[in-house]
Amino acid sequence: MKSLEFPPLRILYASALGVAATATPALAQDVAPAPVDTPATGDPRADFTILGLGVGVLPNYEGSDDYGVSPIPAAIGQVSGFRYLLAGNRFSVDVIRDGYGPTWDVQAGPIGVVNFNRNSRDAIDDPQVALLDEVGTAIELGGYVGIGKTGVLTSDYDRLSATVSYRYDVAGAHSSGILTPAVTYTTPLSTKALAGIFASAEFVERGYGEAYFSVSPAESARSGLPIYTAGGGFKNWGVGAVAMRSLTGDLTGGLQLVGGVVYRRLSGDYADSPITRVGSANQWIGALGLAYSF
Repeated sequence: MKSLEFPPLRILYASALGVAATATPALAQDVAPAPVDTPATGDPRADFTILGLGVGVLPNYEGSDDYGVSPIPAAIGQVSGFRYLLAGNRFSVDVIRDGYGPTWDVQAGPIGVVNFNRNSRDAIDDPQVALLDEVGTAIELGGYVGIGKTGVLTSDYDRLSATVSYRYDVAGAHSSGILTPAVTYTTPLSTKALAGIFASAEFVERGYGEAYFSVSPAESARSGLPIYTAGGGFKNWGVGAVAMRSLTGDLTGGLQLVGGVVYRRLSGDYADSPITRVGSANQWIGALGLAYSF
């Protein structure tokens, strides 16, 4: 079997993040940065670029049961051994150069997320939630650490990875932090197909709950929703799956069709919020797109 590390795993990870990292920013936090595998050229520091574009179906806001369609841009690659990933409104870099082939992979680097959750009433279909105050666009900056192992169960090319990330809003929209642990597993199914699954959770600080799930007295008077105060803590857990299929060539190059689905369940104060109760604590995200490497 030809080496399956370039580019399918990178595309798959970009898709997995792209499914979660869409224009509804709170959903962008669902999956922590995943590793980017090295090219099959024999040189683990060879430069490469993969570009992708997909279409996602996602809730209007975090806790909504109304859905809309949004484009999902993606770019992933490597420059001088340093790996980067852009998925929707999320960007991360792995600053630790790693080896190539079945091996352990240590990951660490910066993350940036632009969080658009509830920053525009025009994007909200629910008439009561649309009467709440708009929340400013959050700029969440932070970092992540993780470890991965290539060659785990099915072949020399399957991969298991665990990461933990932390981001803090520096723009003042919610002025708080988000902690996200995540686990990802991927495996090739043939020379033309590959699949993966992942699970994650989110823990947020009080400012996040106040900004996105609380209802002030003034907002209650306008919207008819009851007054509510949300704090910090365990916000949600999520699971997802992604798959890809070669349209030209095989998994080592050419045009790839990539799709995925994510399920997230809000909990605690966030599930009990009136903002969620007029929507749903069950959140679904689906995406389908194309990626091409060069």
